[in-house]
Amino acid sequence: MKVLRFILFPFAILYDFVTRIRNFFFNTGIFHQTSFKTPVIVVGNLSVGGTGKTPQIEYLIRLLKNNFKTAVLSRGYKRETKGFVLLNENHLAIDVGDEPLQYFQKFKNIDVAVCANRVKGITNLIKSNIPEVILLDDAFQHRKVKGSFYILLTKFDDLFMDDFLLPMGRLRESREGAKRADVILVSKCPENLTKESQKLIRQKLLKFKKEVFFTSISYAESVLGASEMLTSELKNFEVLLITGIANPAPLLNYLKSLNVKFQHLKYADHHYFSDKEIEGIKNKFDNMQSSKIILTTEKDYVRLVNKIKNLSYLPIETSFLNNDNEVFNRLINTHLKENV
Repeated sequence: MKVLRFILFPFAILYDFVTRIRNFFFNTGIFHQTSFKTPVIVVGNLSVGGTGKTPQIEYLIRLLKNNFKTAVLSRGYKRETKGFVLLNENHLAIDVGDEPLQYFQKFKNIDVAVCANRVKGITNLIKSNIPEVILLDDAFQHRKVKGSFYILLTKFDDLFMDDFLLPMGRLRESREGAKRADVILVSKCPENLTKESQKLIRQKLLKFKKEVFFTSISYAESVLGASEMLTSELKNFEVLLITGIANPAPLLNYLKSLNVKFQHLKYADHHYFSDKEIEGIKNKFDNMQSSKIILTTEKDYVRLVNKIKNLSYLPIETSFLNNDNEVFNRLINTHLKENV
């Protein structure tokens, strides 16, 4: 590993130089940023994948949707359509991406759109539906938009302060990019994370002078989909687990904690399943014993539900440690009341 990092070090230096120059041009106005009268809350990270942006966007939707006309804009990763698309009930994951479809199907009375060009996407959203707040998904490095509030996520066991730039590490830009954030959320923490551990992390983040919150992933008490049951009942079944997410480890550990027996078929993040792969999954399931269930994540469910009939999923939510959700909620609501 040390040898590989030594080989990649010059490329990381070059990458750092390019991203720093880019950020300098945006910070000094050489590259243009577009601001909007409509508040734009940006959710993102410094590293690639797996920090929990999707449940955090859903947390914000739950917080805002009853008091503000809310819209979500995503690029629609791996979709087959181009340009700006406002989601409707006829869209499939392949049309708009799995995460945007998940938002659209899960929450009523919000608008969800996809567009790789975020300036164009926001402009079209404002023209068509006049939202009071727009949530910009995975756009911390999308500097062409000047957001009104920035939420930076960093994973508890892979903090950006301890990481390196691509390709030597997983950072998309220098750690200094965290200075653009209004708040930093340390995500996917153990629910029993001690105050002392939290203090040590806060000390690491002191130089950025930001509000720091700690969150964990909470799994739902019920499995949904084809086989609706209490999560605790999963131990009575042989489970075929299908995942196409960046980091399935927390889910695996959770199922193990419930003493669930499972076979795990792991695929790449946002993976679109071929007919051959679907057939293989069905054959493996057919060869299992009688008390059996196919389980997947909520994000994978929207890609698989039209291909596998007997499919169930386990929803997740973001939970704040220390009951800090009230402080976080107040920050967001105050920002919107001052800007809507």
